[in-house]
This record gives sequence, C-alpha cells and structure tokens, in this order.
Amino acid sequence: MLLRHTTNKVKEREALTVNPAKTCQPIGAMYAALGIHGCLPHSHGSQGCCSYHRSTLTRHYKEPVMAATSSFTEGASVFGGQANLLNAINTIFSVYEPEIIAVHSTCLSETIGDDLGQIIAKAREDGKIPEGKHVIHASTPSYVGSHVTGYANMLEGIVKHFAMSTDEIKRQVNLLAGWVEPADMRELKRMMSVMGIKNVLLPDTSEVLDAPMTGKHEFYPKGGTTVPEIVSMGDSMFTLGLGEWATKSAAIKLENQCKVKFALTDLPIGISATDRFVMALAKAAGVSIPEAISSERGKLMDMITDMHQYFYGKRVALWGDPDQLLPLIEFLADIDMKPVYVVSGTPGKAFSKKAHEILAEKVPEAKIKNGATADMFLMHQWIKEEPVDLLIGNTYGKYIARDENIPFVRMGFPILDRVGHSYFPTLGYMGGIRILEKILGVLMDKMDADSPEESFELVM
Repeated sequence: MLLRHTTNKVKEREALTVNPAKTCQPIGAMYAALGIHGCLPHSHGSQGCCSYHRSTLTRHYKEPVMAATSSFTEGASVFGGQANLLNAINTIFSVYEPEIIAVHSTCLSETIGDDLGQIIAKAREDGKIPEGKHVIHASTPSYVGSHVTGYANMLEGIVKHFAMSTDEIKRQVNLLAGWVEPADMRELKRMMSVMGIKNVLLPDTSEVLDAPMTGKHEFYPKGGTTVPEIVSMGDSMFTLGLGEWATKSAAIKLENQCKVKFALTDLPIGISATDRFVMALAKAAGVSIPEAISSERGKLMDMITDMHQYFYGKRVALWGDPDQLLPLIEFLADIDMKPVYVVSGTPGKAFSKKAHEILAEKVPEAKIKNGATADMFLMHQWIKEEPVDLLIGNTYGKYIARDENIPFVRMGFPILDRVGHSYFPTLGYMGGIRILEKILGVLMDKMDADSPEESFELVM
C-alpha cells in the first residue's frame, strides 16, 4: 500500500515503530561469518528465522547464501535446543565439511536461555568437532540492536576465538571492515596494496558474495579471510577499525587479548573521511602516501568542482546504518548539499550527537534521530512537513520516492530492487566518484523529466 495518507503532524511515540530503518541482528552475524574462508553460518533457532536471514542476504547480493539451522520445533522451544545444536554440529561437519561453523542465536534460543558456549564445549567433549575444525558463536537476539550490532557481535566472536599473540610483531596492519559491500572490501585491499601496506582485512566478503560464474558450484568460494590470517592478527603492529558501531567491540577485544593497539575511524566515504582513513593507514604502517592515491583524490575534487552547480543547496533525506550515514552526511555537507533529515534504526546515543556536530555549521536545522522510533514513517512525516530534493537509503525508501516524486539514490542495506551495488565500491576516492555519479544521474533525470519542451537541453 502506498503512503499518500501519511500526515505531516509528528507526534512523539514511545512504543510503536512503523517500518523500521533496520533489520535484525542474525542477518549481520551471518554476513560477517560469510567473510571467513570455509565458514558455514548456523542459525540457532527455527527454520523460519534462518530462511528469512538467508533470503534477505540472497536478495541483496543476488548470490545463493548458504547457512544451516538448528530447526527448533515445539519440543526444542520448551526444553531447549542443546540436542538440536549438538546433532547439527555433527551433521554439518560430516556432510558439508566446513572449516568453521559460526553459530548465532535468535530470539527464540535467547528467550529460552540456551548457553551457546556451554553447548559448543560439550560438542567438543563429545568428539563432535573434528581435530583442526572450529565452532565459534555470538549472541544476537533480534529484539535488541540491529543487523549492525549483530555484525559487530560476530566480528568480536571471531577475534576472540582465533586471534593469538606469539610476541613476534609482524609488519602488518589489521583492518576491521564495517558492514560494506564486497566491492568495498576489494577497494580497501587495493588502496592498501597501492600504499604498500601488508594487511589482514577482517571480514572479507569479496570473492564470496560476488564470486564469478564458472559453471561449477563451489560450496565455499575462494574468498574470505583465512584462519591463519585471523590468528596472525594478534601479532600485527596496529588495528584500524572502520566504523565505531561495527568494529569497536572487536578492536577492544583484540587489544585486551593480544595487546594490539587500535584506532577507530569512519568508513572512508567521501573526501574528509577518506583523507582521515589514508592518513591513519600511513601512520599505522609508517609509510608515505603515494602519488597514485593523491591522483585519485584529485579526480574526485575535479568532479566536485565541475558539477558543484548541481549539488549546491539541494536538500537531502537519508536513512540507514550509523557507520555509513556519518561520513556520508559529512561528504554531502562538504559539497554544499544539505542533509536535512537523517534516520537510523540502530540504537546508540552517540549517533545523534556526532551527526549534529558534523552539520552544526552548515545545516543547523537538520532533524536527526536514531533508535526504536526512528523509522521510515517519521522520515515521511518530516518530508511531508517540508520537501527534499533527494533521497538516499535502502530499497525501503522507494514508496516515499514514488509518492512524493523525489529522486532516489539506493545505498546501504538491503537493496532488493536493483543490481550492481555489490560490484561497484562507494569507499575511497574512487567510490566517492561513484556516489556523485549516482546522485548526478537521478538529479539530472529529474531535471529532464520536469523541463518544458522549449528548455529541454542536449548538454547539461
């Protein structure tokens, strides 16, 4: 149903969420696990939960997402799912032969109080985990947090299980990737290669969720961070976490466990955030910034200069994940656009404060909200109050775009009605060019569509 009856009168809500700007924790845990080579995610709950999580990832990436489930029935829901998980571990290693099983909990298993650590320990005692194989876990109930916190919890679980220190410092830098596309992870590796930095990227979904079609099915594609690489993170010189919400807990765990110092920086989206990322990398690795990276920055600046007239003063509404929204609104403000409405369903008190700080000088009138009642309904009400020129967010904004006839750039997760997002990066300077190309495309399409015949121009 379309949303033409949404009112412009905003009322404070304490309990009701309408079309939340997030999805649930297990989806994030599943995505993080898929970034480990030879890993099979496992949903400790009902078959329906696992089906939803798999289908959401499959629809976004247009790739078959493999995962197992404990298949709770009424009995497991009452008496606990230990027997189901023990049988599942035994079956998975026997039939599917993964290197790692990454178990995440669901609402159901959390509510009945299943202790994943205890169950996995029993599986090892009972000989259900073969020598050299691993079972890791993360607590990810859907009734708290979001897919971003689920991703963070699984990332922390991976580091906790594998990272080891041998007191032999390796000349390498750990890079903890926030929730980004496989193409973005490939772009991060490319930038570090250009800078001559040996690194371990965790997780790494490139060549997993954008694997080539070869005509031969591979249950475990060649991509993903390997176990030896994750183990070696405990001996790295430094850790850089990209995005506080997705990587902070894993960075802290790695420091506490292996004494590897860390810093957090924003996802490198746009000019300013990518500048900070490149400087942080150069400092951590003790290298200079090569001309090739500076040239890429210059190309992005050239595009901004050439097209500034189309960006200036445009009002923008955005929704999505906090780690992506903060550098993105900074980028838009840098090019003199006005991010006036910002919504994120992921909780965390720091988000609104940071967003207001970024926009305080250029867009002091910005309305920003995150958490339980920060939803697409609120976003639509704000737009009804005062319209915007552009929408940026996941697929769930298409109804607002249609009802209000507003240009719409799809970014974030999930994107269910378009393809290509997993193949083209939005991180780094080259990713910034991609973002601007997408924005310009929809703005110019709107100009063409609204132009009277006597003003319809070939060159814009």
